[in-house]
Amino acid sequence: MRNFISFIILLILSYFSLTANDSLNMAIQAQFIEEYIKIDGNLNKDVWQNRPKINSFTQRELKQGEAATEKTEVSVLYNKEFLYIGIWCYDSNPNEIIAKELKRDFKYDLDDNIIVILDTYNDKRNGFMFVTNPNGARCDVQIFNNGGTSNTFWNGVWNVKTIKNELGWFAEFEIPFYTLKYRTNIQEQIWGINIERNIRRKREQVRWKGWNRNNRIEQVNQAGQLLGLNQLGNKQFTELKPYAIGGAEQTPNNNRLVRNIGGDLNYLITPTYRINLTVNTDFAQVEADQQQVNLTRFPLFFPELREFFLEGDDYFNFSFGGNRIVPLYTRKIGLNEARETVPIIAGLRILGKENNRTLGLMSLQTAETPSQASTNYTTASWRQDIGKQSVVGIISSNKFVNGNFHSTTGINGRYSTSKFLKDKNLDIGGAYIQTYNNDTGWKQNAYAYRAFIQYQNDILSIFASSQQSPSDFIPEIGLMRRTNFRESFANINLRPRPKKWLKWIRQFDFVPAGLTFTQYNDTRDIQSFEYQLRYFGFDTKKGEKIGLDYRILTEGLIRDFEIYENIIIPDSTYTWQQMEAEISTFSGRTLSMYGKLIKGGFYNGKSLQTNVEVLWRTNKYLNILFRHARNEVNLPYGNFTTDLIGTRIEYAFNPNVFGSVLSQWSSLQDEFSFNFRLQIIPKIGTDFYLIVNQIYDTQNNRFDHSRGTILGKLIWRFVL
Repeated sequence: MRNFISFIILLILSYFSLTANDSLNMAIQAQFIEEYIKIDGNLNKDVWQNRPKINSFTQRELKQGEAATEKTEVSVLYNKEFLYIGIWCYDSNPNEIIAKELKRDFKYDLDDNIIVILDTYNDKRNGFMFVTNPNGARCDVQIFNNGGTSNTFWNGVWNVKTIKNELGWFAEFEIPFYTLKYRTNIQEQIWGINIERNIRRKREQVRWKGWNRNNRIEQVNQAGQLLGLNQLGNKQFTELKPYAIGGAEQTPNNNRLVRNIGGDLNYLITPTYRINLTVNTDFAQVEADQQQVNLTRFPLFFPELREFFLEGDDYFNFSFGGNRIVPLYTRKIGLNEARETVPIIAGLRILGKENNRTLGLMSLQTAETPSQASTNYTTASWRQDIGKQSVVGIISSNKFVNGNFHSTTGINGRYSTSKFLKDKNLDIGGAYIQTYNNDTGWKQNAYAYRAFIQYQNDILSIFASSQQSPSDFIPEIGLMRRTNFRESFANINLRPRPKKWLKWIRQFDFVPAGLTFTQYNDTRDIQSFEYQLRYFGFDTKKGEKIGLDYRILTEGLIRDFEIYENIIIPDSTYTWQQMEAEISTFSGRTLSMYGKLIKGGFYNGKSLQTNVEVLWRTNKYLNILFRHARNEVNLPYGNFTTDLIGTRIEYAFNPNVFGSVLSQWSSLQDEFSFNFRLQIIPKIGTDFYLIVNQIYDTQNNRFDHSRGTILGKLIWRFVL
């Protein structure tokens, strides 16, 4: 009897022990401290000693489910103002650690790194991602819709320091609580948290939670929990960021001095809603656009690069995907058709989330210019979380100018789950929008819709969508790369992993079917057709990639198309075939390259397209990228060649002093452009920029200066 009772007690104790271990294994316990930590990367300080740590990291790559080959430990501390995260990245061969990036918002997929993601609302949808490498470079990203979208241009106020020694490398994060958004009407905060470490020389990726290959680190629903945040101070925050700018501008007919002042005020109107006031908004520090060569009859899409608009991008996203239809194209605010600056007098923005409800409001007033009248742009959105990952929303973007009113209003929704067929990702969604102008009145066919289904997983991915836009649908503050069209799209991507043979291959990449079928909406005639077959592709365990594709393309022209100066393709329907080869080496190496070649038909002629990029990562202070894109086109109506040559030099003296030089030459425009940027961060949150832009006309084999600017801009940050 005594042995039986002892056995039962042992079983009970074992059960509770296993339960406790499982619970501990799912959570990190943050510990409160009174003092402030002066971060320097040294985790041997007394404050870090004898603190709870987690160290159960599992491989996602290359050997899913196996234990990490290098030890990683994480501990979390906090006081009234800061969250501190210490990470021990032990390495058995520290001399082979790859770290050649130093600037802010570095290319973290090239270096050894640590990624920390925080789901501060614990809504398993949105989060903040913080990344560093052994050099102490910083990168931060806002995550939305469980990784469906992200804002890589968000720059939060936070800091990290690292050291490297014979044991590995070690990182010490300091994140102010005012940088984060979280609920305050609860007694104890429970946040989602996940940590990923990448060891580039091994192509090994280890993760604390969610290490199944179907899951990306951005999928915050796979995160563990951060507990113990029960002594946070009152969340009060007012931030003032004035700026001053000065310099000179030169054009063929005018030289003038440039000077301006303005700024932003950020204020927490409630613990979860932030208001942003901007006056005389300026974007002088934004990088120049990367030039493109357009051999289609559709307008080009240039991505938004201005941080002000990118910060609220998810709040004002109509969920139309791609760039066929962009209902709200923020580049139309503060820029004219020639991509010249239109002054923004002032603006207001309110963003926040509470009780699974997300609200956004943005209103901006632009100044009158010779090319357009003073205009107001106002956008409002509401989004409601449903279930564990799904969402529905309403958004309306409006334009007011000279007594005229234009509205683009729509609804969208998405059902998402990461538990389909036990552990697979599935998304089903759609959107419907309608435009209205008070001068033309209501038009029944001024609408557009999109519906999609996506099964995106490691071995098999399937995506299908359908969208339509009649000719009456004209979003005045949007971008329509195609009008009067209806389109169906389907793509199947098969990526098996060899297990017993060809072990040097990490993963194959086949596309048995990629189909795009586009019709003119009114006549149902074909507008475009493309069938893609990737019959061979793979990437190796060392990082090389190869792909071979076959395509059938059709274009239906309803009017003559001038593809090049004095070369006109008559209206008709054209079908041709092309072969494409693509190859790249592991970009984490000192020297890497990328190449693509497309050869075959082109309308009723032939074309050869080549694109070559070479990246030289000389050291952590200097990276040089060279690229050359060339098109050789032979048509019955004439032959032509286009060249686009560019170099990008990135330099960094330390994580707070860095810049770039971007030079580009396009034979199509006969224009050479030069963009120099230097950014200095005197203290975290404060920035100084030196910007030089020069453009030269290269006709007649000469470099004639066309226009240029040189500007200095200081943004100073005050916390009140």
